[in-house]
Amino acid sequence: QVQVVESGGGSVQAGGSLKLSCQVSRYDLSSVCIGWFRQAPGKEREGVARISSAGALIYYADSVKGRFTISQDGARKTTSLQMNSLKLEDTAMYYCAAGPASLCTATPLTTRLARTWGQGIQVTVSS
Repeated sequence: QVQVVESGGGSVQAGGSLKLSCQVSRYDLSSVCIGWFRQAPGKEREGVARISSAGALIYYADSVKGRFTISQDGARKTTSLQMNSLKLEDTAMYYCAAGPASLCTATPLTTRLARTWGQGIQVTVSS
């Protein structure tokens, strides 16, 4: 029922910026929270950032604080992740996911509470 689609990935030099976009088809009890996750080669998928339907519950992983910004448009049609000052270690497949309210309240941001996933989009940072 809920569909999630990411866009905006690509390759960038270290220190550069990229903006990822996530479109969610509809919002219900299973999609009141939108999160961004990433998975680097050989590593577990980890939470990056999340935002609640009201925009009040915003969270960033320590590794991206001060560099990444999550936001939504007024109609919640698009959830964006602005990534600045990118580092080599930011290289990963990035996933947008929708989940219930618990996705936006649990610590840490966990894949376990996400319900609907996008297909993933590659972000590659080079030196």
